[in-house]
Amino acid sequence: MNAGRLLVRVTVAPALLVAAWLAVALPLLLAGVFRPGPAIALFAPVAAVALWLGLRTREWGREWDAVPWWPVAAVLAITVAFLVLQIVMAGEQIVVRRDPASYVQFATWLKDEGSLPIPLMQSAFGGPDPALHFDSPAFYQHDGAVVPQFMAGFPLVLALGGWIGGTHGMLLAAPLLGACCVLAFAGLVARLVGPRWAPAGALLLALTLPMLYVSRGTFSELPAIVLLLGGLSLLCDVRRDGGWVADLKAFLAGLALGLIVLVRIDGLRDVLPVLVVAGLWAARGRRTGYWTAGGLLLGAGAGLVEGYTLSRPYLSYLGSSLNPLLAIAAAVVVATVVMVALLRWDRTGLRLRRLGSAVARGRLPGAAAVLTVLVMAGFAVRPLVQTVRREPATRDDEMNVRFIETVQRIQHLPVDGTRQYSEHSLWWVAWYIGIPAVLFATLGAALIVRRLLRGRSPEWLLPYAVIVWTTAQVLLRPGITPDHPWASRRLIGLVIPGLLLFTVYAGAWAARRVRRLGYGPAVVRVGTVVGVALMLVPIVITSAGFLVTRTEQHEVGAVRGMCDQLKPRSSVIVVEQSTGDRFLQVVRGMCGVPAARTTGGASPDDVRRVVAGAYRAGRRPVIMAANAAQVAPYGTPEHVLHVRTRQDGRSLAGPPGGTWGLSMDVWIAEPARG
Repeated sequence: MNAGRLLVRVTVAPALLVAAWLAVALPLLLAGVFRPGPAIALFAPVAAVALWLGLRTREWGREWDAVPWWPVAAVLAITVAFLVLQIVMAGEQIVVRRDPASYVQFATWLKDEGSLPIPLMQSAFGGPDPALHFDSPAFYQHDGAVVPQFMAGFPLVLALGGWIGGTHGMLLAAPLLGACCVLAFAGLVARLVGPRWAPAGALLLALTLPMLYVSRGTFSELPAIVLLLGGLSLLCDVRRDGGWVADLKAFLAGLALGLIVLVRIDGLRDVLPVLVVAGLWAARGRRTGYWTAGGLLLGAGAGLVEGYTLSRPYLSYLGSSLNPLLAIAAAVVVATVVMVALLRWDRTGLRLRRLGSAVARGRLPGAAAVLTVLVMAGFAVRPLVQTVRREPATRDDEMNVRFIETVQRIQHLPVDGTRQYSEHSLWWVAWYIGIPAVLFATLGAALIVRRLLRGRSPEWLLPYAVIVWTTAQVLLRPGITPDHPWASRRLIGLVIPGLLLFTVYAGAWAARRVRRLGYGPAVVRVGTVVGVALMLVPIVITSAGFLVTRTEQHEVGAVRGMCDQLKPRSSVIVVEQSTGDRFLQVVRGMCGVPAARTTGGASPDDVRRVVAGAYRAGRRPVIMAANAAQVAPYGTPEHVLHVRTRQDGRSLAGPPGGTWGLSMDVWIAEPARG
């Protein structure tokens, strides 16, 4: 195998493996039998077939056969170095405060039980009681059970890590998936810009703070990025194939892209351009268009089935934004079908082809390039003309308002909890990749759209459409609590990789222009290395402190110690809000003990009534809270968890830097039998 073929194959293998795992795991979960034996037994042959089909390529261009080994070695070295660094620096977010721990707890339940929803286990407290409820952040009480928030795709992936290595196996899945993201991005750069530019793309992405941040915690963006970049790369490869190889590879690519919806419901927005472009291919008589659309619809449909059967409360919570998205998606499907029918009609298709030729010869390509620059300029000046606010509509919104006000006070900013800071979204990007990279990305996007409208570089059509579509929407409305580095997760999903792809393209274009001016290869190479190094400077300046700072440590050992203190047949009653928020599902899932929390208006007599009910059920009631005074009225306090660590800081008006302290304590008491 030569270097070019190895680079092509190794960069899409992660997406094929993730897609194969989800294709096997989801039906088992829906059937309530997601267990290691059947899952792994089915995954092995499915993965083998996916790799065999996805890595086959009939035709190789001369540029791939002539690829030297150094780009491949550099990409693999960057990927391995990133993986090692992230394993060493990985966090241990398992106590529920934000999404990473929520995903771990979701995956822990799937790993151990293999089915949803989570039973309330009210009998462990003597039956239903008005003083008890069973929900906590990211875990809804719905229809007599507890339903985890979020889609099940990422927890299904984490559960595999849990079967292999327990809780640490799940946590280390994040660095592994992060390394796969870097590898997949290098593969897309190699296909669209050139194999020799792949190391530059890998290094630029790997050193950005958002990439480092999300791959130290269990963020759902990780498998979504792998599927997205890998799926786009597979569709690039389809252009070199023919016959059944191209058809099946297009189906696998569409399936990988569609399964993003199973990982993140907002992935439905990102893949809409794929359906439209697949329709264009079908209209031009390319069978791969039908196969791509079929795989896409199957994968996205699987995600929606899971969402509306196992994650319905979460989708209901997102209704104000999800319902319009579903309506747009339905409209896009109908419009695509109509478009294919019209373009397949010879007369209409001929007219449109003539129109396309006229566009290529006219001024529209240049105008589109200028419009690209103006749009980016508009995002840059947006803070001067707009201040984005959002009035709270739910309890979660009110909590976010209080949180933003707290951060504003700490950072001596004007206090206004309704501020969303969304008008600064392009400047967020500039914090992380630098102003030079943003300018080069703008140049690259302008050059690409001009070439596309002139009928050139057709391999860029789908990646360009997906990147521009998603980037414009995210920059316009990030839809996330605006503290950093937390908010950077919204950018790493596609905005930062997409803009870096445009940046590398612009760099390659500049290198070709210099070569055409008569400068020798040595000068061009030196200039390229210097240019990439200069692009890295602002990236490294922002990420340098984070690069070697460990946060979110010691939680796994502390939780294990707490679980060891809970006696057999315990029933945990949490009587304090913050402890209930953080530990209710931890106790239920990781300790394997029934857990409930008291309502806000519950009195000590209510607690004693629940205690008596637990004793009648043959259980050991345990009162849990954050300090000794809160459990002392019910028995002798016992300190069972004590964590002192650091967490990532919070920044609203500038690049993130520094850490904040984090302390957590849990006390329990075992009431005497009344």
